[in-house]
Amino acid sequence: MAGRIPKSFIDDLLARTDIVEIIGSRIALKRAGREWKACCPFHGEKTPSFTVSSQKQFYHCFGCGQHGTALSFLMENDRLSFYEAVEELAGRLGLEVPTEGGSAAHKDRRLDDLIALMSRVDQFYRDQLKSSERAAAYLSNRGLSGETALRFHLGYAPDAWDALLKTFGSTAAGREQLLSAGLIIERNQDHVAGHYDRFRDRVMFPIRDSRGRVLGFGGRILDKGEPKYLNSPETPLFHKGRELYGLYEARQELRVIERLLVVEGYMDVIQLAHYGVHYAVATLGTATTPDHLDRMLRITSEVVFCFDGDRAGRQAAERALETSLPFQRDGRQFRFLFLPDGHDPDSYVKAHGKEAFEDLVKHAEPLSDVLLKLLAGNDAAEASVDTRARIAESARPYLSKLPEGVFRELFIERLARTVGMPLARFKELMPKTAAPTHSTAPAPVKSRATTAGRGRLISQTIARVLKNPTTALAINNAEELRLSQDVGFQRLADLIDRVHEQPDLTTARLLEHFRDDPAHARLAELAMLPLPELSDEQMRLEVLEGVDKLLRQGHEQRWNELMAKAAQGPLTAEEREEVRALPLKLRKN
Repeated sequence: MAGRIPKSFIDDLLARTDIVEIIGSRIALKRAGREWKACCPFHGEKTPSFTVSSQKQFYHCFGCGQHGTALSFLMENDRLSFYEAVEELAGRLGLEVPTEGGSAAHKDRRLDDLIALMSRVDQFYRDQLKSSERAAAYLSNRGLSGETALRFHLGYAPDAWDALLKTFGSTAAGREQLLSAGLIIERNQDHVAGHYDRFRDRVMFPIRDSRGRVLGFGGRILDKGEPKYLNSPETPLFHKGRELYGLYEARQELRVIERLLVVEGYMDVIQLAHYGVHYAVATLGTATTPDHLDRMLRITSEVVFCFDGDRAGRQAAERALETSLPFQRDGRQFRFLFLPDGHDPDSYVKAHGKEAFEDLVKHAEPLSDVLLKLLAGNDAAEASVDTRARIAESARPYLSKLPEGVFRELFIERLARTVGMPLARFKELMPKTAAPTHSTAPAPVKSRATTAGRGRLISQTIARVLKNPTTALAINNAEELRLSQDVGFQRLADLIDRVHEQPDLTTARLLEHFRDDPAHARLAELAMLPLPELSDEQMRLEVLEGVDKLLRQGHEQRWNELMAKAAQGPLTAEEREEVRALPLKLRKN
């Protein structure tokens, strides 16, 4: 989303940021010697394998392999873009994020202007609520307190066609911004030019991103009228298939989110929060999308879908179930709560209170039970042979979406018992899981090393420099590494040069300099390569010895190449000069 941010700013940002503080504000860390440990937020586990190093300013999970800097953590855990993660860290330090010129920077300024406009409009609607007795009475009659209205930034769009236009659209540029933000609509009747406000006489619900910035609005009509709820259209800021109403507020209220409850409407989220249930979110007039699930599962391992118990609720549950299947991996849990007839979360929590509602959540049906009922109904044991055959056939498209793992195996066993078929035979008839469409493995560093031994030595030397960057200060002949065409030699030389330029670099800051490099993933992997525990001096000597060995191997290889070429014909003047210089270099190494 951003124009190019100067690397010097990113480096300074990481130098002033404590990764333990950033991660510790989101998950519970416990000290373990010189490091900190926790259960990994990126995969389900009972024994902590997620470590955070204050010295390296780096995190790594020995269970799932996730690793990175404070920026990486914000991008993965909070589902932020790189630019948003930089802004998050900068905001904590009270810094403005500079960007270099270009078309991307111009685009960013336009988006920043829209975000600033949405903030002003949000405040405008909130001010209008304060002066509207009718709108305030509506919220009061719904049982909401002023504190709850303040927490969710509830507002009111006046009953006028041009309230926003008069306030923010007095110029052509202002009207263009309002139009881009989806706040006004262009007239197209009877060739009459002009615009009018999209939201009129509605209670307004700002839809905020993970940083609390307003991206769009939802509006609920006060009296009778259609549509009852109206959302912002798709805009450069707002994409309803990605955003979740109430997620920002939930994260503000809860330090650790054990589960997320997906409900249908804005008022469901707000009313549940009013009664102390702070983990509800709502999709914005659309079914749950893969983007929604991906975002939720970055925060929690348990998602509970809440639906009405009628036919429409069952159909919505079926759609949510199908969307969830590809995400059903070990350690994750999807459950389904069907409310009694005539109730939605808003009405149920008002009628029965928080404890009764959370008891329903506690006993929500697991995905496996809901899927089995969908396939087999309630009387599968008494079903005919034809019916059982239909159940097995109906299961095929669902099973094809389930990833490999314990859940899939156990569900297949259960389904085989349901249709009365031997497990081995049933497995033969069922589809295999589709192969992943992309690899999540980090891209390797391409190397032209001729032996596995040299490859290991390069990897270990790079790993030592990454773990303790000050060891590179002992190397004063890095330019000789660049004489080799081996990519690993080049990468090691790049690391050494960077440390010489900035001797105080930590592991995290050193890695961040290579974020745009194709080898970044491999370098991050090498930063966590298990190595023997050594003192700083021992580590320095290991790096010196490693570089000397690599240079000797490179010189020997070049000598053999030149001798082989000389046997075939005359060498060039430059090659003859190399032949004269190589013995001296070999003796030196």
